[in-house]
Amino acid sequence: MRPALLGRLLSLMNRIQPKFIITDRGILRMGMVARHRELLKPGEICYGGGYYELDYISHRLLLSGFSTDYGVPAWERLQAIRISAYYRGLTILYSSWDNWTEPFPVSEKLDIIYI
Repeated sequence: MRPALLGRLLSLMNRIQPKFIITDRGILRMGMVARHRELLKPGEICYGGGYYELDYISHRLLLSGFSTDYGVPAWERLQAIRISAYYRGLTILYSSWDNWTEPFPVSEKLDIIYI
């Protein structure tokens, strides 16, 4: 492999991270991607996103930060979120990266619909 191509490939791999978005239909979609927009399907509108982490010891899905493509999640625009049944039983919690905002307890404030 040519050094320039290898360098670009390694640069892309370093940007691939666990990211999430929420859509106008309330779908919480997660994946290992370089850009949040890779998670959005045609015709969907994004209400923000961020990063995710699974805490299996505490049984929590931890959401944090913001999307460089779509901004901070607009939880107030949703009444429910739709998420894979794989995450059933986990407490879902969102926190911004500032230290001044209380974490938003997603699974307490919104209805959860498992799909």
